[in-house]
Amino acid sequence: MKELKSRHTAAIYFGVIFALFLLFVASLLIGRYPVPLSSLLLLVQGGGNDDPAIATVLFSIRLPRIIGAVLVGGALSLSGSAYQGLFRNPMVSPDILGVSSGAGFGAALAILLSLPVFLVQVSAFIGGLCAVLLALTVARSAAKRHEGILVLVLSGIVISAVFTALISLMKYVADPESKLPTITYWLMGSLADIRMSDLPAVLAFLGVGMVPLLLLSWRLNVLSFGEEDARSLGINITAVRITVIIAASLITASVISISGLIGWIGLLVPHAARLLVGPDHRLQLPLSFLLGGMLLLFFDAIARTILTIEIPIGIVTALVGAPFFIVILKYSSRKLL
Repeated sequence: MKELKSRHTAAIYFGVIFALFLLFVASLLIGRYPVPLSSLLLLVQGGGNDDPAIATVLFSIRLPRIIGAVLVGGALSLSGSAYQGLFRNPMVSPDILGVSSGAGFGAALAILLSLPVFLVQVSAFIGGLCAVLLALTVARSAAKRHEGILVLVLSGIVISAVFTALISLMKYVADPESKLPTITYWLMGSLADIRMSDLPAVLAFLGVGMVPLLLLSWRLNVLSFGEEDARSLGINITAVRITVIIAASLITASVISISGLIGWIGLLVPHAARLLVGPDHRLQLPLSFLLGGMLLLFFDAIARTILTIEIPIGIVTALVGAPFFIVILKYSSRKLL
């Protein structure tokens, strides 16, 4: 039985990786400037091409965007899966502690100050981490009189509401002809401005955040049985909780800084991963990353091809993600029954 389950899990991973590879290649070829598969193979093999624009389109525009989509979708899904395991709540998403609203405020402030794109990304990253640290500080000051998890969630909601109000203030005072459209577009999410130079920093923060999450995955399994059982097994719940929150918030803030606010991925994908491999976080976390990258890559292909103008990807994830979530919820409830 155990061997059969292992084969089933291996088959799922192989299928997801293969599907991600096919979608990766397809995303390179499709767009307003279609590229034949033969031209792509010729460039990969090191051959020349009659049309020099093809190399520019593939390697300077589409490739960074596609890699960025995989990293952003994977990071948000991984964070969502870790948060859902930590809080023992399947309705938790990566922005539960205010990282999205904090990043949005940081970006809006930088845009309002006419800072360059790089500093907008840095400001968004710092804003997201500051929001999480504020939520942790508020929760710690009140945790002695209330249940830790509950007060942490409530603190995140409060901090998120404060930064959302600050974003509204930034939009209110912004120049409606120039700054306001830029702020609004950033908040809707987009992968169009991702360049290869943006990816090394994201990869570094992603690696720093992923390693502790994957190492602590078995502890998340123990926490799912309750805090008392975890303590009886000698697990330092506070240390695990702080480490998971910091690691998940770090990778979430890093990808939001280059993509803007993208919803639903971090909430939707962990449910799909649980349906495929079960509640074991040792299997669920890596699969969430792969599924999240694949799903956001699919959504991005829709955003840039369905109309003559590009749709902000945050709109696509909401419109397509909500029906997907209803279907997954339906099958999840059947499985639980």
